[in-house]
Amino acid sequence: MSRNIVAIVGRPNVGKSTFFNRCIGARHAIVDDTPGVTRDRAYHETDWAGHEFTLIDTGGIMLDKNHELADEVYDQVQIALEEADVIIFMVDGKAGLTGADKDVANLLRKSQKPVLLAVNKVDVPAEEGNILEFFGLGLGEPHALSALRGTGGVGDLLDKVVSFFPPPASATRKNGSEQEKAAIAIAIVGKPNVGKSSMINVLSRQKRTIVSAKPGTTRDAIDTTVIYQGREITLIDTAGIRRKSKVDYGVEAFSVARSLKAIERADVVVLMLDASEPVSDQDKKIASKIVDAGKAAVVVLNKWDLIENKDSRLMNEFTANLKRDLRALSFAEVLFTSALTRQRTGKILEAVERASDTTNKRMTTSLLNQIINESVSLTPPPVTKRGKRLRIYYATQASTAPPTFILFVNDADLVSNTYEAYLERKLREAFDFTGTPIRLILRSKRS
Repeated sequence: MSRNIVAIVGRPNVGKSTFFNRCIGARHAIVDDTPGVTRDRAYHETDWAGHEFTLIDTGGIMLDKNHELADEVYDQVQIALEEADVIIFMVDGKAGLTGADKDVANLLRKSQKPVLLAVNKVDVPAEEGNILEFFGLGLGEPHALSALRGTGGVGDLLDKVVSFFPPPASATRKNGSEQEKAAIAIAIVGKPNVGKSSMINVLSRQKRTIVSAKPGTTRDAIDTTVIYQGREITLIDTAGIRRKSKVDYGVEAFSVARSLKAIERADVVVLMLDASEPVSDQDKKIASKIVDAGKAAVVVLNKWDLIENKDSRLMNEFTANLKRDLRALSFAEVLFTSALTRQRTGKILEAVERASDTTNKRMTTSLLNQIINESVSLTPPPVTKRGKRLRIYYATQASTAPPTFILFVNDADLVSNTYEAYLERKLREAFDFTGTPIRLILRSKRS
Protein backbone atom coordinates (compact mmCIF):
# COMPACT_ATOMS: atom_id res chain seq x y z
CA MET A 1 0.00 0.00 0.00
CA SER A 2 1.04 3.63 -0.43
CA ARG A 3 2.98 5.41 2.29
CA ASN A 4 0.50 8.32 2.33
CA ILE A 5 -2.96 7.60 3.74
CA VAL A 6 -5.99 9.90 3.68
CA ALA A 7 -9.16 9.15 5.67
CA ILE A 8 -12.60 10.62 4.90
CA VAL A 9 -14.71 10.95 8.04
CA GLY A 10 -17.96 12.59 9.09
CA ARG A 11 -21.43 11.81 10.32
CA PRO A 12 -23.73 9.57 8.20
CA ASN A 13 -25.10 10.63 4.82
CA VAL A 14 -22.89 13.66 4.18
CA GLY A 15 -21.51 12.19 0.92
CA LYS A 16 -18.26 10.53 2.01
CA SER A 17 -18.68 7.52 -0.31
CA THR A 18 -19.69 9.75 -3.23
CA PHE A 19 -16.50 11.79 -2.72
CA PHE A 20 -14.50 8.56 -2.37
CA ASN A 21 -15.85 7.30 -5.72
CA ARG A 22 -15.16 10.68 -7.32
CA CYS A 23 -11.52 10.62 -6.22
CA ILE A 24 -10.80 7.05 -7.37
CA GLY A 25 -12.77 7.42 -10.61
CA ALA A 26 -15.01 4.39 -10.06
CA ARG A 27 -18.17 3.33 -8.22
CA HIS A 28 -16.27 1.31 -5.65
CA ALA A 29 -18.23 2.26 -2.55
CA ILE A 30 -22.00 1.78 -2.37
CA VAL A 31 -23.89 5.07 -2.41
CA ASP A 32 -27.44 5.25 -1.10
CA ASP A 33 -29.67 7.87 0.51
CA THR A 34 -30.07 5.64 3.57
CA PRO A 35 -27.76 6.83 6.38
CA GLY A 36 -25.17 4.32 7.56
CA VAL A 37 -24.72 2.34 4.34
CA THR A 38 -20.91 2.34 4.73
CA ARG A 39 -19.89 0.47 7.87
CA ASP A 40 -16.39 -0.91 7.37
CA ARG A 41 -13.29 0.90 6.19
CA ALA A 42 -12.86 0.74 2.39
CA TYR A 43 -9.38 1.33 0.96
CA HIS A 44 -8.40 2.26 -2.58
CA GLU A 45 -5.20 3.46 -4.22
CA THR A 46 -5.41 6.72 -6.15
CA ASP A 47 -3.20 9.65 -7.13
CA TRP A 48 -3.29 13.40 -7.53
CA ALA A 49 -0.69 15.78 -8.99
CA GLY A 50 1.94 13.03 -9.12
CA HIS A 51 1.34 11.88 -5.54
CA GLU A 52 0.13 8.34 -4.94
CA PHE A 53 -1.90 7.75 -1.79
CA THR A 54 -4.41 5.42 -0.19
CA LEU A 55 -7.90 6.81 0.34
CA ILE A 56 -10.05 5.38 3.16
CA ASP A 57 -13.83 5.62 3.14
CA THR A 58 -15.28 5.20 6.64
CA GLY A 59 -18.68 4.61 8.15
CA GLY A 60 -20.65 7.59 9.37
CA ILE A 61 -19.74 8.44 12.96
CA MET A 62 -22.82 7.82 15.10
CA LEU A 63 -22.27 9.18 18.60
CA ASP A 64 -25.76 7.97 19.53
CA LYS A 65 -24.93 4.83 21.51
CA ASN A 66 -28.44 3.50 21.00
CA HIS A 67 -27.67 2.68 17.36
CA GLU A 68 -27.09 -1.06 16.89
CA LEU A 69 -23.66 -0.76 15.25
CA ALA A 70 -22.57 2.63 16.65
CA ASP A 71 -19.69 1.22 18.70
CA GLU A 72 -18.43 -1.01 15.89
CA VAL A 73 -18.46 1.80 13.31
CA TYR A 74 -16.79 4.13 15.80
CA ASP A 75 -13.99 1.57 16.33
CA GLN A 76 -13.48 1.32 12.56
CA VAL A 77 -13.22 5.12 12.26
CA GLN A 78 -10.73 5.26 15.13
CA ILE A 79 -8.49 2.75 13.37
CA ALA A 80 -8.70 4.81 10.18
CA LEU A 81 -7.73 7.96 12.10
CA GLU A 82 -4.73 6.18 13.59
CA GLU A 83 -3.59 5.04 10.14
CA ALA A 84 -4.18 8.33 8.34
CA ASP A 85 -1.61 11.00 7.57
CA VAL A 86 -4.30 13.50 6.55
CA ILE A 87 -8.01 13.62 7.51
CA ILE A 88 -10.82 15.01 5.36
CA PHE A 89 -13.73 15.98 7.62
CA MET A 90 -16.87 16.09 5.47
CA VAL A 91 -20.03 17.96 6.41
CA ASP A 92 -23.34 18.61 4.64
CA GLY A 93 -23.67 22.14 3.25
CA LYS A 94 -27.41 21.73 2.66
CA ALA A 95 -28.18 20.51 6.18
CA GLY A 96 -25.97 23.16 7.79
CA LEU A 97 -23.87 22.92 10.93
CA THR A 98 -25.21 20.37 13.43
CA GLY A 99 -24.39 19.37 16.96
CA ALA A 100 -23.12 16.04 15.63
CA ASP A 101 -20.64 17.90 13.41
CA LYS A 102 -19.32 19.75 16.46
CA ASP A 103 -18.91 16.47 18.35
CA VAL A 104 -16.97 14.93 15.45
CA ALA A 105 -14.79 18.05 15.20
CA ASN A 106 -13.91 17.71 18.90
CA LEU A 107 -12.97 14.08 18.28
CA LEU A 108 -10.72 14.99 15.33
CA ARG A 109 -8.81 17.64 17.30
CA LYS A 110 -7.58 14.88 19.61
CA SER A 111 -6.02 13.03 16.66
CA GLN A 112 -3.22 15.62 16.28
CA LYS A 113 -3.40 15.02 12.49
CA PRO A 114 -3.91 17.61 9.71
CA VAL A 115 -7.69 18.02 9.26
CA LEU A 116 -9.23 19.55 6.11
CA LEU A 117 -12.86 20.65 6.30
CA ALA A 118 -14.92 19.76 3.20
CA VAL A 119 -18.44 21.21 2.89
CA ASN A 120 -20.22 18.88 0.47
CA LYS A 121 -23.49 19.26 -1.47
CA VAL A 122 -22.73 22.84 -2.51
CA ASP A 123 -24.05 22.13 -5.99
CA VAL A 124 -24.33 25.68 -7.37
CA PRO A 125 -22.27 28.86 -6.76
CA ALA A 126 -25.27 30.55 -5.13
CA GLU A 127 -25.01 28.08 -2.24
CA GLU A 128 -21.39 28.87 -1.40
CA GLY A 129 -22.52 31.32 1.28
CA ASN A 130 -23.75 28.31 3.24
CA ILE A 131 -20.20 27.47 4.24
CA LEU A 132 -19.67 30.50 6.46
CA GLU A 133 -21.21 28.93 9.55
CA PHE A 134 -18.70 26.07 9.38
CA PHE A 135 -15.89 28.46 10.34
CA GLY A 136 -17.36 27.99 13.82
CA LEU A 137 -15.86 24.50 13.98
CA GLY A 138 -12.42 26.05 14.38
CA LEU A 139 -10.81 23.75 11.79
CA GLY A 140 -9.66 26.42 9.37
CA GLU A 141 -11.10 27.43 6.00
CA PRO A 142 -13.97 25.25 4.75
CA HIS A 143 -13.70 23.92 1.16
CA ALA A 144 -17.04 24.11 -0.68
CA LEU A 145 -17.59 21.33 -3.22
CA SER A 146 -20.08 18.99 -4.85
CA ALA A 147 -18.87 15.39 -4.78
CA LEU A 148 -21.86 14.33 -6.88
CA ARG A 149 -21.18 16.81 -9.67
CA GLY A 150 -17.42 16.98 -9.27
CA THR A 151 -17.60 20.77 -9.16
CA GLY A 152 -16.50 23.42 -6.73
CA GLY A 153 -13.32 22.96 -4.79
CA VAL A 154 -12.69 19.23 -5.28
CA GLY A 155 -9.38 19.89 -7.03
CA ASP A 156 -8.41 22.61 -4.55
CA LEU A 157 -9.11 20.26 -1.66
CA LEU A 158 -6.93 17.52 -3.17
CA ASP A 159 -4.17 20.08 -3.81
CA LYS A 160 -4.29 20.90 -0.12
CA VAL A 161 -4.28 17.18 0.81
CA VAL A 162 -1.11 16.36 -1.15
CA SER A 163 0.64 19.48 0.18
CA PHE A 164 1.06 17.56 3.44
CA PHE A 165 2.87 14.70 1.65
CA PRO A 166 6.63 14.49 1.14
CA PRO A 167 7.81 15.03 -2.47
CA PRO A 168 7.05 12.03 -4.74
CA ALA A 169 9.91 9.56 -4.58
CA SER A 170 11.36 8.14 -7.76
CA ALA A 171 10.29 4.62 -8.53
CA THR A 172 12.29 2.12 -6.51
CA ARG A 173 13.20 -1.31 -7.68
CA LYS A 174 11.73 -4.27 -5.96
CA ASN A 175 14.15 -6.78 -4.59
CA GLY A 176 14.42 -10.22 -6.08
CA SER A 177 12.14 -11.94 -3.58
CA GLU A 178 9.33 -9.45 -4.24
CA GLN A 179 9.69 -9.87 -7.98
CA GLU A 180 9.54 -13.63 -7.71
CA LYS A 181 6.17 -13.67 -5.94
CA ALA A 182 3.33 -11.90 -7.71
CA ALA A 183 0.56 -10.40 -5.58
CA ILE A 184 -2.60 -12.48 -5.07
CA ALA A 185 -6.14 -11.15 -4.70
CA ILE A 186 -8.43 -13.42 -2.66
CA ALA A 187 -12.22 -13.05 -2.56
CA ILE A 188 -13.83 -14.66 0.48
CA VAL A 189 -17.42 -15.47 -0.47
CA GLY A 190 -20.34 -17.39 0.92
CA LYS A 191 -23.80 -17.07 2.36
CA PRO A 192 -24.48 -14.48 5.09
CA ASN A 193 -23.17 -15.13 8.59
CA VAL A 194 -20.76 -17.98 7.85
CA GLY A 195 -17.84 -16.05 9.40
CA LYS A 196 -16.26 -14.25 6.43
CA SER A 197 -15.57 -10.99 8.25
CA SER A 198 -14.30 -12.80 11.34
CA MET A 199 -11.86 -14.73 9.16
CA ILE A 200 -10.65 -11.52 7.49
CA ASN A 201 -9.90 -10.09 10.94
CA VAL A 202 -8.00 -13.23 11.90
CA LEU A 203 -5.96 -13.37 8.68
CA SER A 204 -5.12 -9.65 8.76
CA ARG A 205 -4.45 -9.75 12.52
CA GLN A 206 -6.53 -6.67 13.14
CA LYS A 207 -10.18 -5.70 13.52
CA ARG A 208 -10.49 -4.92 9.83
CA THR A 209 -14.24 -5.46 9.37
CA ILE A 210 -17.29 -5.27 11.59
CA VAL A 211 -18.45 -8.62 12.91
CA SER A 212 -22.06 -9.08 13.99
CA ALA A 213 -24.37 -12.04 14.51
CA LYS A 214 -26.90 -10.22 12.35
CA PRO A 215 -26.68 -11.43 8.71
CA GLY A 216 -25.90 -8.74 6.15
CA THR A 217 -23.56 -6.60 8.28
CA THR A 218 -20.99 -6.42 5.48
CA ARG A 219 -22.28 -4.30 2.59
CA ASP A 220 -19.26 -3.39 0.42
CA ALA A 221 -16.55 -5.67 -0.93
CA ILE A 222 -13.80 -4.63 1.51
CA ASP A 223 -10.10 -4.93 0.57
CA THR A 224 -7.36 -5.61 3.12
CA THR A 225 -3.70 -5.97 2.11
CA VAL A 226 -1.35 -8.21 4.11
CA ILE A 227 2.16 -9.48 3.51
CA TYR A 228 2.48 -13.26 3.73
CA GLN A 229 5.95 -14.79 3.35
CA GLY A 230 7.14 -11.84 1.28
CA ARG A 231 4.07 -11.86 -0.98
CA GLU A 232 1.41 -9.14 -1.05
CA ILE A 233 -2.04 -10.62 -0.59
CA THR A 234 -5.27 -8.65 -0.91
CA LEU A 235 -8.16 -10.10 1.08
CA ILE A 236 -11.58 -9.14 -0.29
CA ASP A 237 -14.37 -9.52 2.26
CA THR A 238 -17.77 -9.61 0.56
CA ALA A 239 -21.42 -9.34 1.44
CA GLY A 240 -23.17 -12.64 1.98
CA ILE A 241 -24.73 -13.92 -1.25
CA ARG A 242 -28.38 -14.86 -0.72
CA ARG A 243 -30.95 -16.22 -3.13
CA LYS A 244 -32.43 -13.60 -5.45
CA SER A 245 -35.87 -14.11 -3.96
CA LYS A 246 -34.46 -13.21 -0.54
CA VAL A 247 -32.68 -10.04 -1.68
CA ASP A 248 -34.47 -6.71 -1.39
CA TYR A 249 -33.78 -4.24 -4.18
CA GLY A 250 -31.51 -1.43 -3.06
CA VAL A 251 -28.39 -1.57 -0.92
CA GLU A 252 -28.38 -5.35 -0.48
CA ALA A 253 -28.89 -5.97 -4.20
CA PHE A 254 -25.88 -3.79 -4.95
CA SER A 255 -23.90 -5.61 -2.22
CA VAL A 256 -24.56 -9.00 -3.82
CA ALA A 257 -23.57 -7.59 -7.23
CA ARG A 258 -20.31 -6.35 -5.69
CA SER A 259 -19.68 -9.82 -4.26
CA LEU A 260 -20.07 -11.39 -7.69
CA LYS A 261 -17.75 -8.76 -9.18
CA ALA A 262 -15.24 -9.55 -6.43
CA ILE A 263 -15.12 -13.11 -7.74
CA GLU A 264 -14.28 -11.75 -11.18
CA ARG A 265 -11.37 -9.62 -9.95
CA ALA A 266 -9.93 -12.24 -7.61
CA ASP A 267 -7.09 -14.62 -8.45
CA VAL A 268 -8.27 -17.22 -5.93
CA VAL A 269 -11.74 -17.52 -4.37
CA VAL A 270 -12.28 -18.90 -0.88
CA LEU A 271 -15.77 -20.34 -0.55
CA MET A 272 -16.66 -20.33 3.13
CA LEU A 273 -19.29 -22.68 4.51
CA ASP A 274 -20.75 -23.20 7.97
CA ALA A 275 -19.61 -26.64 9.13
CA SER A 276 -22.67 -26.96 11.35
CA GLU A 277 -25.09 -26.64 8.41
CA PRO A 278 -25.65 -28.89 5.37
CA VAL A 279 -24.59 -27.74 1.91
CA SER A 280 -27.45 -25.71 0.44
CA ASP A 281 -28.58 -25.01 -3.10
CA GLN A 282 -27.24 -21.48 -2.69
CA ASP A 283 -23.77 -22.87 -1.82
CA LYS A 284 -23.92 -24.89 -5.04
CA LYS A 285 -24.88 -21.82 -7.07
CA ILE A 286 -21.98 -19.82 -5.62
CA ALA A 287 -19.64 -22.72 -6.45
CA SER A 288 -20.90 -22.67 -10.04
CA LYS A 289 -20.26 -18.92 -10.23
CA ILE A 290 -16.65 -19.52 -9.19
CA VAL A 291 -16.13 -22.22 -11.81
CA ASP A 292 -17.87 -20.20 -14.54
CA ALA A 293 -15.44 -17.38 -13.80
CA GLY A 294 -12.54 -19.83 -14.18
CA LYS A 295 -11.13 -19.07 -10.74
CA ALA A 296 -8.87 -21.17 -8.55
CA ALA A 297 -10.63 -22.03 -5.30
CA VAL A 298 -10.28 -23.23 -1.73
CA VAL A 299 -13.27 -24.47 0.27
CA VAL A 300 -13.21 -23.56 3.96
CA LEU A 301 -15.56 -25.24 6.44
CA ASN A 302 -15.67 -22.64 9.20
CA LYS A 303 -17.12 -23.03 12.73
CA TRP A 304 -15.49 -26.45 13.05
CA ASP A 305 -15.39 -25.79 16.80
CA LEU A 306 -19.15 -26.44 16.86
CA ILE A 307 -18.73 -30.03 15.65
CA GLU A 308 -18.51 -32.72 18.33
CA ASN A 309 -16.32 -35.84 18.29
CA LYS A 310 -13.93 -34.40 15.71
CA ASP A 311 -11.23 -36.67 14.30
CA SER A 312 -9.48 -37.35 10.99
CA ARG A 313 -12.07 -39.96 10.04
CA LEU A 314 -14.86 -37.40 10.43
CA MET A 315 -12.90 -34.91 8.32
CA ASN A 316 -12.54 -37.51 5.58
CA GLU A 317 -16.28 -38.16 5.72
CA PHE A 318 -17.07 -34.45 5.53
CA THR A 319 -14.66 -34.01 2.61
CA ALA A 320 -16.18 -36.90 0.65
CA ASN A 321 -19.71 -35.59 1.19
CA LEU A 322 -18.65 -32.07 0.30
CA LYS A 323 -17.03 -33.10 -2.97
CA ARG A 324 -20.18 -35.01 -3.83
CA ASP A 325 -22.54 -32.14 -2.95
CA LEU A 326 -20.32 -29.41 -4.39
CA ARG A 327 -19.42 -31.28 -7.54
CA ALA A 328 -18.45 -28.07 -9.35
CA LEU A 329 -15.61 -27.51 -6.85
CA SER A 330 -14.51 -31.11 -6.45
CA PHE A 331 -11.01 -30.00 -7.52
CA ALA A 332 -10.66 -27.60 -4.56
CA GLU A 333 -8.71 -28.25 -1.38
CA VAL A 334 -10.97 -28.50 1.71
CA LEU A 335 -9.95 -26.98 5.06
CA PHE A 336 -11.60 -27.26 8.48
CA THR A 337 -11.22 -24.06 10.50
CA SER A 338 -12.64 -21.92 13.25
CA ALA A 339 -12.28 -18.16 13.10
CA LEU A 340 -13.40 -18.05 16.75
CA THR A 341 -10.63 -20.33 18.08
CA ARG A 342 -8.24 -19.66 15.15
CA GLN A 343 -7.98 -23.41 14.60
CA ARG A 344 -6.08 -24.14 11.36
CA THR A 345 -6.70 -20.59 10.04
CA GLY A 346 -3.02 -20.33 9.18
CA LYS A 347 -3.46 -23.03 6.55
CA ILE A 348 -5.83 -20.89 4.47
CA LEU A 349 -3.14 -18.66 2.96
CA GLU A 350 -0.93 -21.72 2.40
CA ALA A 351 -3.73 -23.36 0.40
CA VAL A 352 -4.39 -20.13 -1.48
CA GLU A 353 -0.74 -19.93 -2.54
CA ARG A 354 -0.84 -23.52 -3.77
CA ALA A 355 -4.03 -22.86 -5.75
CA SER A 356 -2.53 -19.70 -7.25
CA ASP A 357 0.64 -21.50 -8.31
CA THR A 358 -1.40 -24.35 -9.78
CA THR A 359 -3.77 -22.20 -11.81
CA ASN A 360 -0.74 -20.46 -13.35
CA LYS A 361 1.02 -23.75 -14.14
CA ARG A 362 2.12 -24.29 -17.74
CA MET A 363 2.90 -27.73 -19.20
CA THR A 364 5.36 -28.51 -21.97
CA THR A 365 3.71 -29.51 -25.24
CA SER A 366 5.67 -32.75 -25.50
CA LEU A 367 4.68 -33.94 -22.01
CA LEU A 368 1.07 -32.89 -22.56
CA ASN A 369 0.80 -34.91 -25.76
CA GLN A 370 2.46 -37.88 -24.11
CA ILE A 371 -0.22 -37.92 -21.37
CA ILE A 372 -3.05 -37.50 -23.90
CA ASN A 373 -1.71 -40.32 -26.10
CA GLU A 374 -1.28 -42.65 -23.13
CA SER A 375 -4.81 -41.86 -21.92
CA VAL A 376 -6.28 -42.61 -25.36
CA SER A 377 -4.31 -45.86 -25.59
CA LEU A 378 -5.47 -46.90 -22.14
CA THR A 379 -9.15 -46.15 -22.85
CA PRO A 380 -9.87 -45.54 -26.56
CA PRO A 381 -12.85 -43.34 -27.48
CA PRO A 382 -15.98 -45.38 -28.19
CA VAL A 383 -17.21 -45.93 -31.73
CA THR A 384 -20.36 -43.92 -32.44
CA LYS A 385 -23.57 -45.26 -33.96
CA ARG A 386 -22.40 -43.85 -37.27
CA GLY A 387 -19.31 -46.03 -37.09
CA LYS A 388 -16.94 -43.14 -36.43
CA ARG A 389 -14.31 -42.88 -33.71
CA LEU A 390 -12.74 -39.78 -32.21
CA ARG A 391 -9.11 -39.20 -33.13
CA ILE A 392 -6.92 -36.73 -31.23
CA TYR A 393 -4.10 -35.44 -33.40
CA TYR A 394 -2.38 -32.92 -31.19
CA ALA A 395 -2.72 -30.99 -27.91
CA THR A 396 -1.30 -27.70 -26.71
CA GLN A 397 -1.79 -25.43 -23.72
CA ALA A 398 -3.33 -22.13 -24.81
CA SER A 399 -3.34 -20.18 -21.54
CA THR A 400 -3.24 -20.25 -17.76
CA ALA A 401 -5.57 -19.05 -14.97
CA PRO A 402 -7.30 -21.37 -15.58
CA PRO A 403 -5.09 -23.84 -17.50
CA THR A 404 -6.71 -24.13 -20.91
CA PHE A 405 -5.84 -26.84 -23.42
CA ILE A 406 -6.72 -27.08 -27.10
CA LEU A 407 -7.15 -30.58 -28.53
CA PHE A 408 -7.10 -30.84 -32.32
CA VAL A 409 -9.40 -33.70 -33.31
CA ASN A 410 -10.99 -35.16 -36.43
CA ASP A 411 -14.50 -34.13 -35.35
CA ALA A 412 -15.36 -32.31 -32.10
CA ASP A 413 -18.93 -33.61 -32.28
CA LEU A 414 -17.61 -37.11 -31.57
CA VAL A 415 -16.41 -36.13 -28.08
CA SER A 416 -18.93 -37.18 -25.44
CA ASN A 417 -19.17 -35.47 -22.07
CA THR A 418 -18.09 -38.71 -20.45
CA TYR A 419 -14.91 -39.00 -22.49
CA GLU A 420 -14.08 -35.32 -22.01
CA ALA A 421 -14.43 -35.83 -18.24
CA TYR A 422 -12.12 -38.84 -18.53
CA LEU A 423 -9.43 -36.80 -20.29
CA GLU A 424 -9.72 -34.06 -17.67
CA ARG A 425 -9.33 -36.63 -14.91
CA LYS A 426 -6.19 -38.07 -16.52
CA LEU A 427 -4.68 -34.59 -16.88
CA ARG A 428 -5.39 -33.89 -13.21
CA GLU A 429 -3.80 -37.17 -12.17
CA ALA A 430 -0.71 -36.46 -14.25
CA PHE A 431 -0.14 -32.81 -13.41
CA ASP A 432 -1.88 -32.32 -10.03
CA PHE A 433 -4.27 -29.48 -10.83
CA THR A 434 -5.65 -29.41 -7.28
CA GLY A 435 -7.23 -26.04 -6.61
CA THR A 436 -7.99 -24.91 -10.15
CA PRO A 437 -10.54 -25.63 -12.85
CA ILE A 438 -9.14 -26.62 -16.24
CA ARG A 439 -10.62 -26.05 -19.67
CA LEU A 440 -10.58 -28.40 -22.65
CA ILE A 441 -11.32 -26.88 -26.06
CA LEU A 442 -11.98 -29.36 -28.87
CA ARG A 443 -11.12 -28.07 -32.30
CA SER A 444 -12.16 -30.04 -35.41
CA LYS A 445 -9.70 -30.62 -38.19
CA ARG A 446 -12.07 -29.02 -40.70
CA SER A 447 -12.16 -25.78 -38.69
